[in-house]
Formats: sequence, C-alpha cells, structure tokens
Amino acid sequence: MTEMKMIGLIGGMSWESTVTYYQVINETIRRQLGGLHSARLLIHSIDFAPIADAQEKDDWDTCAKAMEDAAVSLEKGGADIILIGANTMHIAAGAVEKAVKIPLLHIAEATILRLHRDHIHRIALLGTKYTMCKDFYKQKLIDAGLEVMIPEDDIDTVNDIIYNELCLGICRKESKAELQRIIREMQESGAEGVILGCTELGLLVHQSDCEIPVYDTTLIHGEEAALFSIGRDS
Repeated sequence: MTEMKMIGLIGGMSWESTVTYYQVINETIRRQLGGLHSARLLIHSIDFAPIADAQEKDDWDTCAKAMEDAAVSLEKGGADIILIGANTMHIAAGAVEKAVKIPLLHIAEATILRLHRDHIHRIALLGTKYTMCKDFYKQKLIDAGLEVMIPEDDIDTVNDIIYNELCLGICRKESKAELQRIIREMQESGAEGVILGCTELGLLVHQSDCEIPVYDTTLIHGEEAALFSIGRDS
C-alpha cells in the first residue's frame, strides 16, 4: 500500500457532528485496511458561535475568511485534501478552493455520486434555512440532473431543530417525530429519497426511521474522504 494521504477537516460547526466525522473516517479506514490502521487526519476546529452569528447577519464574507484561514492552516500542516465539515459552510467552497492548492472534497458532490449510483431522480433536501433556500447547494444538485424538493412550510422548524437543539447536543423524541413527519409528507409528494443536508441531522434521524432512502451527508462525506486517502473508490 502507498502512504495514506492526510485528510484536513475543518470542524467545530458544530463539534457534535465533528465527532461523527472522526468516527466514520476511522471506521472506514479500519474496515478497508483491517488491523490497527487508523486515519491520518488533521482537524482545525472552529469556534462556531461567531460563525453562526455571522450567518444570521448574512455576513458570508466573515464566514468565508474563517474557512479560508482554516484551510490554509491545514494545508501548511500537511493535509492532502480539505473537508468542510458542514453543509452550510460550503457556501465558501469556492473561496477555499482559491485559497489552497490541494483539492476540496465537496459534500454535495460526494452525495450526488451516491444518488446517481442509486438511480435517484427526485430528492428531498433537509438542512439549515441557508442550505435549503440559497442556491450554492441546491444548484449543484439541479445541475447534476436532480429534482430538488424542500419542505416549504417547515423550513423554520428544521432550522430551529438544528441550531437550538442538535448543535447543542439535544436530541428530543418530539423533534425526531417532526422530522419523520416532514420526510413522510415529502415522500407522499414524490420524493424518492432524502438528503440529510446538515451534518447534525444524522444525530436524530436514521435509515430505520424512514421508508425512503436516507442520505446522511456526514457519513457519505467522511467515507469518501477516507477512501480518497487510501486511493480507493466507493
């Protein structure tokens, strides 16, 4: 085996899902290589409070600068690839790609590969209000030939569950039931699968909770990074 490449993860947004990233990346390496193998991984963990505040103020330049600085520090530390461990902060993906010479593994592009493999055409998207409403994420899905559905009447409900509960480590059964209701209604409207387009949503919703395929972007992103690091395809 050639030397494992170093993964550079921009985490902390929130740290709850960064824990999942660390776990799934290492589990994938162990599953692929066996024995005592584990990932070569650098994590630059962001203080999320100023980022969340800038998001709410629509100050995306501040968010992008934080992502650029983190990516540069990871590149200087020896990373061979960059992961932004948050769907919403992929709004700064272009800025990060310009700031470093190493590749960025885009969370939406990794998810699109899985959707195409499974022949999914009409997909429900859950995430923060920014991910669901702005074009930086949805447009990538649309450009890949996917029909994207968002829960128009429940955008604030999903957003509140993410920021006021999951990012604080709070997992309420009532909120899980709400998300299941939303997914079920979107399934009834024709969704063939659902993207958990926030890295915290997988803390509350799992495949066993839904009748349609669930695409947990945290798991997909982490697995793809691990496979990249050892030169294997998904």
